[in-house]
Amino acid sequence: MSDQQLKILYEDNHIIVVLKPQNVASCPDESGDESLFDMVKEYIRVSCNKQGNVYLGLVHRLDRPTGGVMVFARTSKAAGRLGEQMSSGDFEKKYLTVLVGAPHPPFGKLTQWLKKNTVNNMVYLCPQGTDGAKLASLDYRVLEEKEGLALTEVKLHTGRSHQIRVQMAGVAHPVYGDMRYGGEKAVKGKLALWAYSLSFTHPVTKERMRFLSEPPTNESPWSKFDLAPIVKPV
Repeated sequence: MSDQQLKILYEDNHIIVVLKPQNVASCPDESGDESLFDMVKEYIRVSCNKQGNVYLGLVHRLDRPTGGVMVFARTSKAAGRLGEQMSSGDFEKKYLTVLVGAPHPPFGKLTQWLKKNTVNNMVYLCPQGTDGAKLASLDYRVLEEKEGLALTEVKLHTGRSHQIRVQMAGVAHPVYGDMRYGGEKAVKGKLALWAYSLSFTHPVTKERMRFLSEPPTNESPWSKFDLAPIVKPV
């Protein structure tokens, strides 16, 4: 992915908001593949004709198979203030996902404990008090059901690795295309998980900002649903 293909939703001297493609890492990892962080940093270096090292702050991450909106900080001050918002809950992340089957009730809150196995990069539900376990919490709301699938909005309260995938699989409604956590209910295809809404307060101007991004509507299973009324500017 070249700089010219980088989709920028907003930029100023303090932050840059971009669209992360699916199957691209948010930041450098052991794979050595070019990450979104690398691409944004190179874009800033070229567009601003910067010499030497370019500062870019990683504020949050999306798992490699997940696409959608991400914000990076262009100064350490902006990074610190956005980090404070994440800790206080002022940084709001919402996802669209297509689940296999519809959860009942059609809306609710899931609060569980997760533990990551760093050897196989898998995350597991576990009892509270398990060594290394972290609290995971989310709200979900089924928006539409069709052909045994459920278009669902998820709002994260915590940002654990693979959180949505593990928690929804834990209630027997895995994310469409999730061969890793879906078990016998897994449906083969591209993972249907998209970070469609990101809200935060600008770290300098204090303006409340919201960015929306539509999933790939021409691809299955997204094409089965009418997303236009959901993903629209406000």
